[in-house]
Amino acid sequence: MFHLTVKILNALEDTLVGEKRRAARLWMSLAENYTPYLDIKETERAIKYIKDLFQVKLANALNLLRVSAPVVVLKRTGVNDYLNSVEKPARFFIKCMKEEGEIVQSLAKWKRVALADYGFRHGEGLYTDMNAVRPSENLDNLHSLYVDQWDWERVISEEERNLDFLKEIVRRIYSVIKEVEEDICKKYPQLPPPFLPSQIRFFHSEELEELFPDASPQEREERICEEYGAVFVIGIGAPLKNGRPHDGRAADYDDWLTETGDGRKGLNGDILVFYPPLKCAMELSSMGIRVNRESLLKQLKIRNELHKKNLWFHKRLLKGALPLSIGGGIGQSRLCMLFLRKIHIGEVQSSIWPDKIIKFCKKKNIPLL
Repeated sequence: MFHLTVKILNALEDTLVGEKRRAARLWMSLAENYTPYLDIKETERAIKYIKDLFQVKLANALNLLRVSAPVVVLKRTGVNDYLNSVEKPARFFIKCMKEEGEIVQSLAKWKRVALADYGFRHGEGLYTDMNAVRPSENLDNLHSLYVDQWDWERVISEEERNLDFLKEIVRRIYSVIKEVEEDICKKYPQLPPPFLPSQIRFFHSEELEELFPDASPQEREERICEEYGAVFVIGIGAPLKNGRPHDGRAADYDDWLTETGDGRKGLNGDILVFYPPLKCAMELSSMGIRVNRESLLKQLKIRNELHKKNLWFHKRLLKGALPLSIGGGIGQSRLCMLFLRKIHIGEVQSSIWPDKIIKFCKKKNIPLL
């Protein structure tokens, strides 16, 4: 088991190295003679319009209530999201409490606690504006230190912990994305026409491995997205046949180990689309059915993290004090970037960037906010 854990962690670190190489390739290959379709003021108005419209449609599609959310959580609770299990959150010492706080990286576990504490029932859920800082992010035209998402979570039943239910929720979310794209193109006729396909296609990460055995996971995503336009890649976190996961997932929120038939595993995945302005796959959402008691223990064991059983969040889950749920995050800036046909995420959010990216964007006429 130790050797398996080391192999997985090495694979996750290799993935981050691959992402760094991809980041350099993306921002160095931005289009020549770029001219935004909307200027900065028009862009700011459009961002507000998109966010107002999308969250209403998402709430209606999934029966969600908007709630307030934290920016800081306590380290000792285990509530923060550790993403691929190798990224470290931003931490600081809270003087009056004499303990460490962490800036959230996402609210994957906090939302499940809120479902329980706020009394949400089966079929009901919540969403929130999640503002996070990810210090380990490799910066490029799709990735920023600052992350803004609609984080959402919904109570499900034991009978709904299956692949068909996951696909149904994915279809609902994708329908909202498609509706908003069409609305934005009508409101701003200077934009190119809608390009997203009418339907999203489903592929398991093991299928992609079989289709493209010599390609990296990122290359597989780009090839399948270019062919179909919009896909949901199922099963992210468990080792594939080559012993490495398609991508990393922490052990304590998404269920990436439960068997779903045909030897496949995983009740989670990513919504990806092919983005023509950059000629690459763009991830819009990471989501999944969450761990139950059984899958949590199995996944912690695989990652050599059974010590987390003693953390506040994990003890509540293991005692049955948290509801079964499905949830995820939908990138706000990513969607704004897509709908407005921007080529850098810094055009739709205010963050900080290395001098070389600032200079490069200025040279390419890319107005960073």
